[in-house]
Amino acid sequence: MSITATAQAAPAGRTSRLAAANFVACLVLLAQYLLGMVVNIYVILPSRHPGASAGNYFSGIVSGIGWLIPDGPAWAAAHAAFGLVLVVAAYAAIAFALGQRSRVYLVTAVLGALAITGAAFNGASFLNYGQAFSSMIMAGLWALALGCYLTGLFCVARSHLSLR
Repeated sequence: MSITATAQAAPAGRTSRLAAANFVACLVLLAQYLLGMVVNIYVILPSRHPGASAGNYFSGIVSGIGWLIPDGPAWAAAHAAFGLVLVVAAYAAIAFALGQRSRVYLVTAVLGALAITGAAFNGASFLNYGQAFSSMIMAGLWALALGCYLTGLFCVARSHLSLR
């Protein structure tokens, strides 16, 4: 199914909401990037905190994030809280894409959500284990997520232009 045929089948209001969701996702990802840079440059995470060096990865994540957001350094807490909001928003974007009945929109939304989820897990890994590669993976997945939402935005815009 082509993007043009899909856009003709879906009401313009739905694709406009999807375009807005992709645009907002790009802006939120950019804000998250800036928060991450502040944390990277100005925040030193303590080596001992709840979840640090946890034997069980998942319970360590819960403990680490559970400590960081209310009691950790403010910039890191904001970065983590914003990341959790991004995860929820990414899965909401999938719901918007499902309403479009377009594989392109759905694939970009799903890949974006998976990239954000992976970045979140690697951020929690960095928090708890302090390994630089977790931060690098987080940054790479951030870039993949941004690329997905930019692609989704481009496809929606292209379908709108081809209808005129």
